[in-house]
Amino acid sequence: MWQKTVMAVALAAACAGCMSAEDRRAADEAKCRSYGFTKKNDAFAECLQRIDLDRRAELRSASAFDPWDRPILYRPIIVRPQP
Repeated sequence: MWQKTVMAVALAAACAGCMSAEDRRAADEAKCRSYGFTKKNDAFAECLQRIDLDRRAELRSASAFDPWDRPILYRPIIVRPQP
């Protein structure tokens, strides 16, 4: 019984940091509005775009390293045909 409770608490804790796409968009819009931009405006769209580009750049830079901050080295694999 306690194992199910522990599993449920662990699952709830893992999902607590998750955001849906709608939640993320609403947070981004709120951030741009806090900067003084108004909706339906080119500057507002540019603000949203910059936030999205920053998020993508963060993901790219984070995926280039493993959890222990060692760079990932790619080594070519040479396959020679059998004679």
